Amino acid sequence: MSGKITGFFKEFVFAFSLILTVIGIIVLFIGATAIWAPDITKDLLNLSEDVLQWNIYLLVIGFIVFLAGIWYLYLYLKNRKFILKELETNKRSELLKKHAELKNTVKHMPSKFNKMLKEKEEELKIR
Repeated sequence: MSGKITGFFKEFVFAFSLILTVIGIIVLFIGATAIWAPDITKDLLNLSEDVLQWNIYLLVIGFIVFLAGIWYLYLYLKNRKFILKELETNKRSELLKKHAELKNTVKHMPSKFNKMLKEKEEELKIR
């Protein structure tokens, strides 16, 4: 069961990282405005006093979620750039130099990158 869940998240890591980033920004904004301008937050967002009492927690949670979203987005884009750069080559020797690192990186990315690596391995006759 956990393999299915991680596989699902692995396939949609880009979308989830964007969603996490947006949610983090929203919660961070609510927490920050609730601390520094509680009257505006209360009037503008129609939040109750109970929610405004949790403002420091909203600020911390928003910051953590925002950082997690940015981190996963950065990792995805960095790994995607590395994979596409390495698969661009037509020289077997160049691909063999980075083959172990490439396979490890592809393992943590969506399945389309695994298919691209398999096609390149077949093209260059790498086992």
